[in-house]
Amino acid sequence: MIKQKVTITNPTGLHLRPAGILCQEAMKYKSLINFSFNGCTSNAKSVLSVLGACVKSGDEIELICEGADEEEAMASLVNAIESGLGE
Repeated sequence: MIKQKVTITNPTGLHLRPAGILCQEAMKYKSLINFSFNGCTSNAKSVLSVLGACVKSGDEIELICEGADEEEAMASLVNAIESGLGE
């Protein structure tokens, strides 16, 4: 299991479109991919779970990847988040 903190940079936070992009990216991997924010853990492969976390721009989340391709998944997700998730 690996963990990494990353700051949400897109101006609108994780609303529907960026949440969908995050989920699509996470679903490419076999690893379990979650993130923690404000003491709660959300499944990065579930749009409803991501939306329910209410993550805003500038918030810091901790990505948690666990599985055979965890390193690749972490690198890909961090890159997607840091590039603004399509915004």
